[in-house]
Amino acid sequence: MKILQGKTAVVTGASKGIGKAIALKLAGEGANIVLSARNVEELTRAEKEVAAAGSGVMSVRTDVRNVKDVEQLAVRAEKEFGGVQILVNNAGIGKFQEVLKLTDEDFHSVIETNLYGVFYCSRAFLPGMIKNNGGHIVNISSLAGKNMFAGGSAYCASKHALNAFAECMMLEVRQHNIKVSTVCPGSVATEFSHPGERDRSWALTSEDVAQVVLNLVTTSAGSLVSLVDLRPLKPPQKR
Repeated sequence: MKILQGKTAVVTGASKGIGKAIALKLAGEGANIVLSARNVEELTRAEKEVAAAGSGVMSVRTDVRNVKDVEQLAVRAEKEFGGVQILVNNAGIGKFQEVLKLTDEDFHSVIETNLYGVFYCSRAFLPGMIKNNGGHIVNISSLAGKNMFAGGSAYCASKHALNAFAECMMLEVRQHNIKVSTVCPGSVATEFSHPGERDRSWALTSEDVAQVVLNLVTTSAGSLVSLVDLRPLKPPQKR
């Protein structure tokens, strides 16, 4: 029997990159998967890939910035599979620009996706987890939430706030047998990070992050890993 057989996982931002890798990894261990993302075409392709793993799967077009979208996601997921044991808050975007050049729209879109989206999704799925006396919320953050850089004001602020939000939530819900874990990857070789950079062979892969998520959701019942820093082993040396 596969280790996640009979469990259901919701993964946001699951149409590509880290989100899709997480969905495939959890499906490979027997979990039913609910995929959510904004791009319907990419979401449909991802659903076909996850279905090939043999688990139950459904996709729901969701903009995590929209409360009604998120509430509908929770209703459909719980109706289809009878409960959700794992929520992976992976949806995120980045807009990298100096403060004086950062538009209102760009700043709001980053904060609303990376922070509000986690709040909306967690709030939507927590009641079901509390009712069932258990669950696991995994938040995909970033080392950028700890290590600031010029041009990263919106992104760094969103991830820094996410880390604080997640820790508070962890302290609030742990007595309900609900775990909250936050993963802070460094550079990952995806379209999201450093687009157009040729040599990313040293960087983490989406599968590296997915493996960490699987490790987290399969830890023993009485243990909680609340924060993971995931770094490339040998990044380029700064000169």
